[in-house]
Amino acid sequence: MQAPAAFDPWRPSFVADPYPVYAALRDRGRAQYFEPSRQWLIPRYEDVRALLRDRRLGRTYLHRFSHEEFGRTAPPPEHEPFHTLNDHGMLDLEPPDHTRLRRLVSKAFTPRMVERLAPTVERLANELVESFVAEGGGDLVAAVAEPLPVAVIAEMLGIPPGDRAALRPWSADICGMYELNPGEETARRAVRASVEFSAYLRELIAARRRAPGEDLISGLVAAHDEGDRLTEQEMISTCVLLLNAGHEATVNSTGNGWLALFRNPDELALLRSDPDGLLPTAVDELLRYDTPLQLFERWVLDDIEVGGTVIPRGSEVALLFGSANRDPERFRDPDRLDLSRADNPHFSFGGGIHYCLGAPLARLELTASFGALLRRAPGLRLVAEPRWNPGFVIRGLRELLVEV
Repeated sequence: MQAPAAFDPWRPSFVADPYPVYAALRDRGRAQYFEPSRQWLIPRYEDVRALLRDRRLGRTYLHRFSHEEFGRTAPPPEHEPFHTLNDHGMLDLEPPDHTRLRRLVSKAFTPRMVERLAPTVERLANELVESFVAEGGGDLVAAVAEPLPVAVIAEMLGIPPGDRAALRPWSADICGMYELNPGEETARRAVRASVEFSAYLRELIAARRRAPGEDLISGLVAAHDEGDRLTEQEMISTCVLLLNAGHEATVNSTGNGWLALFRNPDELALLRSDPDGLLPTAVDELLRYDTPLQLFERWVLDDIEVGGTVIPRGSEVALLFGSANRDPERFRDPDRLDLSRADNPHFSFGGGIHYCLGAPLARLELTASFGALLRRAPGLRLVAEPRWNPGFVIRGLRELLVEV
């Protein structure tokens, strides 16, 4: 069964508003083959939920098969630096390696550790918003959405302030490879960023070996030295994953969320009237309503069946988080922004063994930045139609111009 022609993740108008197409996909069927990316699209909530937990699928297949055995072509040799970096991070590993890495890193994201970060996150958010208000507004993405999560995750890892300017460009270039069918120029930038980022972290790890601190990199070095079988490449890949995942989603959630509020003025007015009471549910509703991660890929390691369609081993499924989060079979009135929505098990942080470790920290950052803007800029308003980044998988605004 072919997907509707309207599903076009490279078309700017689709990226700007994919939700009507998602509704058509859900009506059309539970599993639909999309030839341009050679993937099976899974648009419905219950199927996405089930496949996130199905051990017959994996983020990688190399723990069980070679490329040839799986019917896939190995990546070009010139792309090797990107794949070495990417393939040793826990998001693209399966047990037992995934379990070992996640156990080590999860110590930094316990509720107690996140609670300890709260004063720092609040302070940073207030400082950024104060400067933004003093300027009378500007690009909310560049001035508030980007610097807050970058500063927080860099602080956790122990990256010196003077080195942090390179993090977002490196991250953006690497994340370009997660889009569908990335081109050769995208791959070239990702390889260069992978080489530079890895070299920087290798030097930083060596420095932490000589002079440990209280940061997460020092903790990973200590775990390695105590026999936890953590290779240097796994340390580097873990740090890159934490930096990328630790701010890309939060940046885009902030921009997408504020745009949703501006386009739903009644809900924005309600939030402004009671920010402390509504923010806990509002943050999750904004994440559901317009998720920054629209699609999550998994490989089919053994034949599966979805809605009567057999998807054979060697296939790739594209779990459409954005569609599942608007599925009327799971969410009442799903296309309505409802900031008081309490029953809200959205997929914006994934699910199964790859559920986002940093979800509590992301919620903390979003609550802090939205709260600071609601309190200090109660008249914040949109002054120009926003521009979207071209990416669809990681979907967010290029800029969001507002005035106080």
